[in-house]
Amino acid sequence: MRTFILSLLFLFTATTCLNAQQGDQATSLTDNPNAPEISFEKTVHDYGTIVKGGDGTCEFKFTNTGKEPLILSRPISSCGCTVPTWPKEPILPGKSDVIKVTYNTINVGPINKTVTIYSNAVTSKVMLAIKGKVVAAPVETVPEKQNEIGVAPVNK
Repeated sequence: MRTFILSLLFLFTATTCLNAQQGDQATSLTDNPNAPEISFEKTVHDYGTIVKGGDGTCEFKFTNTGKEPLILSRPISSCGCTVPTWPKEPILPGKSDVIKVTYNTINVGPINKTVTIYSNAVTSKVMLAIKGKVVAAPVETVPEKQNEIGVAPVNK
């Protein structure tokens, strides 16, 4: 019984300490007036209608509007058909850069995908979205010449 009570006391103490540490980390970014801040020109890109096999690359331009360097973590896309490319080096205050998102336009149908960007900014998680529609390429046809029956060619 004594061991059980000591185990419960240890678990309670450990849980309380861990929660206190996590709470301090969560408020440290919002309390820092110099913290980096990420500002996007747009968070949604509409491809409109794009032909199957077409260029599915778009760019999301952002600026570090904070006072400390901005560091982006690995972005996470909602599926394997959407591949983000991001700057690996810190973005200094006042500087801009782009995140490129490439959608594989091999499948016909609607596009509705997201890319989640994680960073050390005050707003540490930002969702970027792409939308549109992939359509099949138009089939090219060659017009045929119609010959009228009973008409002879004219030789000069």
